[in-house]
Amino acid sequence: MDLNQRARALGGQITAWRRHLHTHPELSFKEYETTAFLAAELAKMGIAVTTFQDYTGCIGIINPQHPGPTVALRADIDALPITEDTGAAFASQNPGVMHACGHDCHTAMLLGAAQLLQEQAQDLPGRVLLLFQAAEEGFCGSRYYLEKGYLEGVSAILGMHVCPDAPSGKLSIEEGNRMAGRDNWRITVEGVSAHGSTPHLGRDAIVAASSCILNLQTLASRVNDPLNPLALTVSTVKAGSQFNIITDTALLEGTLRTYDPALRATVKREMETVIAHSAAALGCTARLEFIEADAGDAVINDHPGLVALAQSSAAKLFGPDILCHVEPSMASEDFSCLMQAIPGLFVFLGIHDEGCGAVWPLHSEHFAVNESILPTGSALYAQFAVDYLNQQEGR
Repeated sequence: MDLNQRARALGGQITAWRRHLHTHPELSFKEYETTAFLAAELAKMGIAVTTFQDYTGCIGIINPQHPGPTVALRADIDALPITEDTGAAFASQNPGVMHACGHDCHTAMLLGAAQLLQEQAQDLPGRVLLLFQAAEEGFCGSRYYLEKGYLEGVSAILGMHVCPDAPSGKLSIEEGNRMAGRDNWRITVEGVSAHGSTPHLGRDAIVAASSCILNLQTLASRVNDPLNPLALTVSTVKAGSQFNIITDTALLEGTLRTYDPALRATVKREMETVIAHSAAALGCTARLEFIEADAGDAVINDHPGLVALAQSSAAKLFGPDILCHVEPSMASEDFSCLMQAIPGLFVFLGIHDEGCGAVWPLHSEHFAVNESILPTGSALYAQFAVDYLNQQEGR
């Protein structure tokens, strides 16, 4: 089967799936209607579906009884707490919730791949597991499926993400760093309250927090090797109650991003030292807390064989000019959780298209895509699965 040609023929259906999902977005861990919709669509294709009483998302399996190897394809299904401002006829009908990160595209493309693969299931020398994953934005929603054993026996997994930094329809299939690891954190600064007219009687938590903010910047500028990617961001500051009171408490929140595990550990230790001494110098104390449930490793394509296979699959479908280069991102992606347990590959599908207004970054209320690229993603998902299984079986 010419999977590119067949995917183009399914283009209208893939677009319809995407528009339905876009119109009915749901937040992380609340993707109930989305899960029901996906399970129903997979069942229509004759694909075995597993859902979960205590969790959202679902898994489809093609050739569930086949004794051969298992390859997995993953799409994330959750949306963001963003009010849409696109003017699209199929805009979100759920107030304050929007598919602004392309997960509706990923999910529709994987549904398309499911149809392509199911149509040739009898020719596949193994199983294909289709993971429609909940709560990627909740980071790491993927852990559930690993911890419950639903991905046991999978020998390779492919994930894909639309990319505003690449031309529409192009594919970035590259070795090395793709998306950074992350540690979100909060700092609580405590001082002594006083009236604004008698500052000498208090210990100003706002001043101490300001010192922490400034001194934290030295970790990126003076502790880290400038050739090693590192982002340390203070993103929220909460303090004070009224104009004439020196507050005794300030809360800072932020995120740490890097690819290097050793640097990650070093910066976390140094943050403790910096904030403790910065606060103490002003008569205050500071406590740093890393939010472990919201942490994850970097996405690094470190399996050259999978990269080469996917590049070959893409060239087979679309020719070698389909490939492009995309710089590593300091954004994070919970596909990294899956890659820690299963050899994995993460691919970017370009969506930048000035002709149709698809020029906005991820997480923008104006986010848009040229839907003509959706069959490209479906075809690559499917071709990679076919080629991987054939390779494993020596075909």
